[in-house]
Amino acid sequence: MTRDPSASATRPAAGAVPLALRPSPSRGAEAGFREARLRAAAAGAPCKARRPGHDLAPPQPTTGRVALAGALCTAALLAACAVGPRYERPPLDLPSNWRSGPTAAAQESNVAWWDGFRDPALSKLVADTIAGSLDLKQAVARVDEARAQYGIARSALFPQFNADASGERQRASRTTFSGRQILPGQQNYSSYDLDVSASYEIDLWGGLRSATAAARAQLLAGEQARRTVVLTLVANAADAYIELLALDDQLAIAQRTLESRREVLRLQKARFEGGIAPESDMRQAESQFQIAAVTVPSLRRQIAQQENLINLLAGRKPGPIERDSKFEALAFPPVPAGLPSDLLERRPDVQQAEQNLIAANADIGIARAAFFPRIDLTSLLGLQSEQLSQLLKGPSFTWNAGAGLTQSLFSGGALTSQLHLTQARERELAAAYQEAVLSALHDVENALVARTTLQQEVAEQEKNVAALTRLLVLAQRRYKEGAAIFLEVATAEQSLFDAQISLDTLRGELFQSYADLYRAFGGGWVDTAEKLAPQAADARAAETTH
Repeated sequence: MTRDPSASATRPAAGAVPLALRPSPSRGAEAGFREARLRAAAAGAPCKARRPGHDLAPPQPTTGRVALAGALCTAALLAACAVGPRYERPPLDLPSNWRSGPTAAAQESNVAWWDGFRDPALSKLVADTIAGSLDLKQAVARVDEARAQYGIARSALFPQFNADASGERQRASRTTFSGRQILPGQQNYSSYDLDVSASYEIDLWGGLRSATAAARAQLLAGEQARRTVVLTLVANAADAYIELLALDDQLAIAQRTLESRREVLRLQKARFEGGIAPESDMRQAESQFQIAAVTVPSLRRQIAQQENLINLLAGRKPGPIERDSKFEALAFPPVPAGLPSDLLERRPDVQQAEQNLIAANADIGIARAAFFPRIDLTSLLGLQSEQLSQLLKGPSFTWNAGAGLTQSLFSGGALTSQLHLTQARERELAAAYQEAVLSALHDVENALVARTTLQQEVAEQEKNVAALTRLLVLAQRRYKEGAAIFLEVATAEQSLFDAQISLDTLRGELFQSYADLYRAFGGGWVDTAEKLAPQAADARAAETTH
């Protein structure tokens, strides 16, 4: 049979849309332009597609390549009509400076501030907590999950290729019309197939790109959530260790007081038995001794529970905690600094809230794209034969190419409701982002005020302890001279004991206020802390840059 020489000139390339399925170069491109303008107007997005006749040379009716180029250019122009909204950061009313006044140099907020307490045991505890924390391991795993989801979403932007091989043995029925056409003895036959297929969705309306952007934002939000865990872990470990040292000091005070009151009780008991002092003095001394005796086991219980809490933060079983310094030997780290606007970049929880908002904004683009037609291109190259020995020979070659368009005509309001859902979610997360910023501002202000006022409280309480110490000396002297009853001495002793415990508590809160300051400011020290944990370093190294 004679072959038509023009057949090869008009045959579409593999994977391309057959000419029979494409609009004509003149009217089809114009119709595509009008449809793009109408779709973009319905979505509220500007369309950058230009009239095909203004940019492209007039197509030649006899040249298939020119027609194909025109269709591809039209598709590229239509791709500019993405219906997803552009992200804009919500308006924020940030103060120009802190209410509590300026602080120290900003670079101090990026150091390993826990080393500033000058306690090697605390520095080691922070490293152990970062390395062993189960909360951090969960956060790292969630980042890996988000990274995998991002890879899945991004893969839809690329053509999909599949290979398929099959073989089967069949028998045709002689009771059907087609079966009766088969010659006797040929009812049993074999079929072998070896195919490679390709498919590609043209992302005209930006739905796939929006899905990829949403997945990437969720990945970055997960990364900031992991950094928030690091920030919280370090501050909590420092807080817990400082409180442990404060409890140790309070226990030492209680034990010294207990031994002192034990001796006073012995003397009062001897004075009562000798008829020198009334029984009320002995009973008052006994009551003071019991108060101190009850305090000691209570503090020991709190110390054990605090050690268990620290071990839980570090992902370890219960046990004692190493201490290298006494409470009074701790130093104060430098005060962190920064402007209110810096919190938008330094606080990982604020950045996480913004990435969640970016993802919600991208979800609106996905919902809007669902209103528009979906165009898929498909192609297949394969080999097919009834005999396996003939499968790889030229006559077995087969191919096909096609295009499909899917448009939702009626969904019972599901698409509209989905769009409204994503828009409401975006408004919710916009408010959540603004709340996160306000919360960060309040955290810093509260930490700055706490540090300043606690310094004043500690200074005043130290004066109170000095005054009560002198009062106790005077009361004991008056009692020995017979100018006062023992109740005056007992009251002075109890007041001094309570003041000493209160002073230790205030000192602990003052040290903790520095940890709270660094937690409130955030900053580059989070990256410094991450380097202490292998799993955190791995997650940071794998952070996507796409």
